[in-house]
Amino acid sequence: MNNDQVLTAEQALNKLIEGNKRYAEKGVFDGDVSADARADGCKNGQRPYAVVIACSDSRVIPESIFGAGLGELFVIRVAGNVIDSHQLGSVEYAAEHLGCRLIVVLGHTHCGAVDAAIHHDPEGYIKYITDEIKQAIGDEHDPVKASVLNVKRSAALIESSLEIKQLEKYNDLHVVGALYDIESGIVRFGI
Repeated sequence: MNNDQVLTAEQALNKLIEGNKRYAEKGVFDGDVSADARADGCKNGQRPYAVVIACSDSRVIPESIFGAGLGELFVIRVAGNVIDSHQLGSVEYAAEHLGCRLIVVLGHTHCGAVDAAIHHDPEGYIKYITDEIKQAIGDEHDPVKASVLNVKRSAALIESSLEIKQLEKYNDLHVVGALYDIESGIVRFGI
């Protein structure tokens, strides 16, 4: 996509909603991944219209879910869509330097990281992820409600960034939570 102008948060959200509608209804991916799109990206750089923080789950592919092609989404993937300083730095970069005005934290149903936080006490480095999720969900044991709480915590952590606060105030940036239903393909925004 040759996005010469920065989309507003509302325009970007509408674009995601329309792309998801096509994906969920028709099961098609209509993003441009052609040789021309690759050449344009090499020549003109990236110009994403939205940041998407998504889970690393192999069933969750933001570009497909939203019908986006090369250079359209700045996707950050980490198990459980948790936020730490690395993810936050990437979000700030996309918002400040690439002009993204919409940040979406995309959780999903049947999340293994959320399940691990609810039902297990893992060891090793995964514990960093499940501990973050446990902070978000508290005593919640319903996996969908827990996923929503986890998204809300990640969105709040993003919004606590001084850089993001300034961009929200002066550049019409918006942070939105969303939940992807892996069975229906539908994304519910504003959770």
